[in-house]
Amino acid sequence: MTELAPAPSAPEASVAPEASVEPVDPAASAAPETTRWVIPEATKKKKRHLGLWLGIPAAVATIALVAASLLLIAPGTTVAGVNVGGMTVGAASDAVSQRLANTAVVITGADGDKIVNGAQLGASIANASTSSSATELKGADLGASVDAQTLAEKAYSQSPFWNVTEWNAKTAVTPTVKIDTKTATSALRKLAPELFVDPVNATMAFDSATATYVVTPAVDGAGVDLDSFRSALQDALVSGKTSVDVAVTPTVVAASASTDSVTATATELNTILDTAGFYVGEERTVPVDRAVVASWITLSTNDDGSYSYTADKAAIQKVVDTLPAAVNRDVVNGTEITDTEGATLDTIAAGADGRALGDTSGVAAAYATQLAEGKPVFELPVTVTAAQVTKTSRNIVVNLSEQREYLFENGQVIDSFLISSGVSGHDSHTGNFRITAKLSSQNMGNPDLTQAPNYYTQNVPDVMYYNGDEALHGAYWHNNFGNVMSHGCINMPLDKAANVFDWAPMGTEVTVTY
Repeated sequence: MTELAPAPSAPEASVAPEASVEPVDPAASAAPETTRWVIPEATKKKKRHLGLWLGIPAAVATIALVAASLLLIAPGTTVAGVNVGGMTVGAASDAVSQRLANTAVVITGADGDKIVNGAQLGASIANASTSSSATELKGADLGASVDAQTLAEKAYSQSPFWNVTEWNAKTAVTPTVKIDTKTATSALRKLAPELFVDPVNATMAFDSATATYVVTPAVDGAGVDLDSFRSALQDALVSGKTSVDVAVTPTVVAASASTDSVTATATELNTILDTAGFYVGEERTVPVDRAVVASWITLSTNDDGSYSYTADKAAIQKVVDTLPAAVNRDVVNGTEITDTEGATLDTIAAGADGRALGDTSGVAAAYATQLAEGKPVFELPVTVTAAQVTKTSRNIVVNLSEQREYLFENGQVIDSFLISSGVSGHDSHTGNFRITAKLSSQNMGNPDLTQAPNYYTQNVPDVMYYNGDEALHGAYWHNNFGNVMSHGCINMPLDKAANVFDWAPMGTEVTVTY
């Protein structure tokens, strides 16, 4: 240890290394009555700067305080009714969430004016409202939640600790509370099961008697309006309350599979039954019985009670195996009668395209996929040979000056014969007409011969009207053809009339000329 020598009060001198400490000559002191110690240069220590060392912790603390202020929310700030001043964002988020979870919801009973599903609803809650002890749940019991992290971050961005102008500004950030439906319903069911009636989903099944998918309607259930709980919790959170009263309001609970939604699926399936089959072009060449199509379809019930369906490839294959016999055919040419413009008047022999079915190895699988997508029309892989249709135009010309009738096919005369037209005063009208009616036999005239037209002829054969009451027909009562004889009609020999009746279809053009 270094020894100190008494010395007069004076500034300390430097101490030299390895020098011994000796008393100073008293005669040299300015105040001989005062003793002081002088540290020889050899052993004198350097001055300790204690003030500097004491100041460092204070500076560090100051820096730490400044740094902390950069992460804290300003005093006086509230988030959802919770004072979060001086907290970090994380701490503020936790505080808000905890406040909501612990907020008490005191159930005061059902509203007597709102009754759903009769007396069974609201009974236990109504009784609870008249008892001395109310029923209580916590926010956590109802699955209440709020985006506390976002709220805290918003509070910090608006009112950071370092901005002293925001201190005690009472900045408030409003929350939006949510309630988990399943959690809240489960908690309320335990308290008051009488308030809840489960809804019944609509159902669907194939009715073999009508070969139709039929729907059994849904039945609504009953429950509690959860929005009143959510609203009450939000109000409590904003106002800083830790307890809130809520009156239960019964409400209708719709079935998850409604009548309308299931009916839409049934309609889709019934449309499939209506139009299912194997098509060549737009022709349903091989229709399939409704019950058979229904046997291909398997209904599945989804989690929400709605329906989906698939089709059985193996069952479809049984019908696919019969397709060649039903589809393949030779071409059949046709014959048609037309007017001079080419419009069809009659089909003598209908033409039919020839068909040859292609590869069917993938038809069943492809059709099963289509049916599951609601597409009932399957177009077959078919090679078609178009039928040839022979068209023959026919028309009739009556020449009054010649008293002759001409039959034309494709512009060529195929027959002509003498006729008898109207006598003077009952002249046959000229013009271009068409056959509008055909009768194999008809009585003509008036049995009362004193009345117009003053004649009566029974069983007139092969009548073909072309201009009002003027007609081409056979005449059995005379054989004076080539001369006018009628009351305006065109009389024909019986054999010719029968031939024209069969030869000329409805709509055949009749030209009467001179």
